[in-house]
Amino acid sequence: MNIFPLLWSLILSFTKYSAIAPESPDFVGTENYVQLLSDASTWSYFRTTAYFVVLAVSAQFIIGFGLALLLNRDFKGKSIITPLMLVPMMLSPVVVGLFWRFILDTQWGLLNYLISLVPKSVLVFMSGLDHIAYKSNFPYVINPSITDGLQKMVENARGIIWLTRPKSALFSLVIIDTWMWSPFMMLLSLAGLSAVPKYLYEAAEIDRASAWFKFRHITLPLVAPLLYIALLFRTMDAFKLFDLVIIGTNGGPGSATETVSLNLYRRAFESWNTGESCALAYILLIIIIALSNIYIKYLNKARSGS
Repeated sequence: MNIFPLLWSLILSFTKYSAIAPESPDFVGTENYVQLLSDASTWSYFRTTAYFVVLAVSAQFIIGFGLALLLNRDFKGKSIITPLMLVPMMLSPVVVGLFWRFILDTQWGLLNYLISLVPKSVLVFMSGLDHIAYKSNFPYVINPSITDGLQKMVENARGIIWLTRPKSALFSLVIIDTWMWSPFMMLLSLAGLSAVPKYLYEAAEIDRASAWFKFRHITLPLVAPLLYIALLFRTMDAFKLFDLVIIGTNGGPGSATETVSLNLYRRAFESWNTGESCALAYILLIIIIALSNIYIKYLNKARSGS
């Protein structure tokens, strides 16, 4: 069942064929691959995907591992907080994309409102100081340029364009994906940290080892295999990003957030260029396999080292 679609799509990638056309597949050799790899727009989609993967996976790794280090201890409410932090990764990507569209809305979005509260709070605080100084006959007066600057910051914060500006749209998708999948990195990291033997830390304490020494020579080497597995899964998944993009930005503005997977969908089910889309799918598959081999190489080194 799994082999036939792979073989059939591989055969179609060497043909000129449309799934809705009455004509049978016409063998064209490597023409689809040559056309795709010589097209500048294809490389633009791969570049956009690469930017997204690097930013999103890096942010998820740092946040997820940091949260795991904080949760790797006994404290009151841990049994409640830990499951609650896993909720984002349990939600449907379509649902996540929809409600983040509302959160990032320029006019009515919650995020812009929360950002505007920061300079607004400073302005209110300074106004309060000025009022207290006036009541106490203390010569404290707010500089008008400062108040004007803070007021402009409040207005600018409420008008931040997240999803419809090329430079911020991709960053917005990184924020959404990081919010959704950082708990996955946290979960695997926490599993690795929980498996580190306690007697190693006790022995290091006896030798008066510093916290950095324990992290560098005990924690990191023993947790590294699970970290590489987490990075492998997230990199593979990020390269195939589709649902968040089509719901959040639909590849826009223009083609600023059009990933390879979204472009593959457009070629296959909007242009109905089945042969070319199959070729693009196999190019993407080869890249993912190559990246996976690099991760597996370092994973084997980490296992042998630990």
